[in-house]
Amino acid sequence: MMRLPLFDFRAPRTLEEAARILDGEGTQAMPLAGGTDLLPNMKRRQQVPKTLMSLRYIEELSHIRMEHSGSRLGACVTLADIATDMRFRKGLTALAQAASLVATPHIRNMATLGGNLCLDTRCNYYDQNYEWRKAIDFCLKKDGDTCWVAPGSPKCMAVSSTDTAPALIALGARVRLVSRTGEREVLLADLYNNDGLDYIKRKPNEILAEVLVDSRHGWKNTYWKLRRRGSFDFPVLSVAAAARISESGVIEDARIVIGSAASRPLVAVDAATFLVGRALNAESIAEAAVLAARIAKPLDNTDFDMSWRKKVTGEFVTCALRELRGDDVRSERESFMRTRSL
Repeated sequence: MMRLPLFDFRAPRTLEEAARILDGEGTQAMPLAGGTDLLPNMKRRQQVPKTLMSLRYIEELSHIRMEHSGSRLGACVTLADIATDMRFRKGLTALAQAASLVATPHIRNMATLGGNLCLDTRCNYYDQNYEWRKAIDFCLKKDGDTCWVAPGSPKCMAVSSTDTAPALIALGARVRLVSRTGEREVLLADLYNNDGLDYIKRKPNEILAEVLVDSRHGWKNTYWKLRRRGSFDFPVLSVAAAARISESGVIEDARIVIGSAASRPLVAVDAATFLVGRALNAESIAEAAVLAARIAKPLDNTDFDMSWRKKVTGEFVTCALRELRGDDVRSERESFMRTRSL
């Protein structure tokens, strides 16, 4: 049985108190929300903070405010709250879909939006118990000096596996980061580094307090996820797509985001730019899918063959854009979402 290491526990009641604790403890402390990722990592000795600071009792982190001008979501809103609240299906569909596809109902009841956005990167060589990792002399991400996915690489190639980040990036979301010295807003797309070790730009003394999404009136959006089992598994590929479509059917603006194909969500700028000014017909969708798949370069560090995952990227983009067009793609979605074996 894997057990948690010893740690001190703090339970602040306000955001200001939490910020003071993080500032005082420095890198030895970590915020704890649902704990669905952090606690298993601690059992495997991947993360070993001396102090855990619970965010559970800070009421201001659990709000959902959805207004005509936009939405403000506290970082401790659970994924179950998002998945089951029908308001998210009207304008924030991709986020609702992403939240509903995370893990199992039990985990979604505990897991939080902020926690999923800050999710640790994953890799077949990293997500093992301590003894397994010790047997291979550890890896670059923790305790070693070699990335076993790409031994010649100077950086860690662990994969971003957050579901909600691609969806929210497609929606143009921002996050509010709070520390003892002040706060700042960051475009969510700019929060991540393409490095499995140094994967997030949130500073150790900052708390991701809130997610902000401006009104998406006139936009359609969707999220597609690939995994072996129909539940529980992390994504090994995801696609989020959003578009503002005129009454005549012409794309006025678009965003396409590829998840779980690198150490950060990848924004398919060329594909989205290509669509602007065009109708979503078979030709434009096919070209956009080619452009989007071009940036996806999955490696052999998650489930499924990496060349097949790259191929599916184009198919997912095609299906997502067809869904935005109004096609009934339920059969395609079901075929990809259920168990796959190669």
